[in-house]
Amino acid sequence: MTTPLELAENWVAIEAGPSITMIKTLRQGENATVTKRKSSEVDEYIATCPKEAQGDLAKVRAAIRAAVPAATERTDYFQMPGYSYPGVDHYDGMFTWFSFKKPHIRLHVPPSVVQKHKKELAGYATTKAIVSFPTGKPVPLTLVKKLVKASLKAMKDKSV
Repeated sequence: MTTPLELAENWVAIEAGPSITMIKTLRQGENATVTKRKSSEVDEYIATCPKEAQGDLAKVRAAIRAAVPAATERTDYFQMPGYSYPGVDHYDGMFTWFSFKKPHIRLHVPPSVVQKHKKELAGYATTKAIVSFPTGKPVPLTLVKKLVKASLKAMKDKSV
């Protein structure tokens, strides 16, 4: 559940678990309307990456949000964009992350997810818990969504 916190004029903080999101409103009070989201730490992370990777990072971010809309976006765990979900006991509720390490867009998932999807990941560089997609080639967003959903399930089931 989110709780609005009164701040400076026309700004409201929405507190959702360990994260706080700043939003600009048209008016104050109970009927405040959201008009503009203040730049988040994830936006800042993406902006620090090379221009040629920023679009793909934004697409991966959108795919993760689409796969698990109720997840909380954070950067406080491992200092990279990550997602937590209530009911996940490991890693402070975190179940997936994404990052950039030249020349790859990387998706971080539990080792069990990489193992269970080995055939689908055969064309990509992998480690125990990272899938690397080369920059300059389209990121397989359907696969990203599938891996993210599997990651949440694995963390909920504690089959990491």
